[in-house]
Amino acid sequence: MIGISISIFVGVILGLFFKSPFIGANSDTLIDIGLCLLLFFVGIDIGDNSSVFKDLKKYGKKIWFLPISTILGSLFGGFIGSFILPISLGESLAISSGLGWYSLSAIELSKISAELGSVAFLSNVFREVIAILTIPFVAKSFGSFESVSVAGATAMDTLLPVINKSNTSDISIIAFFSGVVLTSSVPILVPLIVNMFNL
Repeated sequence: MIGISISIFVGVILGLFFKSPFIGANSDTLIDIGLCLLLFFVGIDIGDNSSVFKDLKKYGKKIWFLPISTILGSLFGGFIGSFILPISLGESLAISSGLGWYSLSAIELSKISAELGSVAFLSNVFREVIAILTIPFVAKSFGSFESVSVAGATAMDTLLPVINKSNTSDISIIAFFSGVVLTSSVPILVPLIVNMFNL
């Protein structure tokens, strides 16, 4: 979180005081390069943990219900948010389709507007912070699968230790799988919703 905050602060300072025609003219290209690098390293992370998929076979097809229900729940939250907040349905759904992956959703939506990208970033960062605080309570009061769902895409990485500490060890495998599916869905969902609503 500290690294993210420093990056934002430095970016804002550079944007305010050190305007560069090179960066302004090539910002979309730089964003695309950054996005490709981000997805590349996510792919490495998934490949590095390939043994996990062998352990998932014992759960069968029902394991898919967790990431699917997380996606549907997140989009439903975005739908409700469009009635509460001064943003359109398409914008709200696009933000919620980040599924907790703040960097990618912010990069994609900042191509539409800096404001929308900022809201996507903050929304998904807050989701992660709230998840860190509530996963132990949700696991104890509602159930293990529910605590994994709260984490969204970050269930496979940053919140995996929190999920592991709050649940039995076998839930970590399910959390990793759910996080992988959700992380893989974000690069499809966000552009899909953007195009669907002509944002």
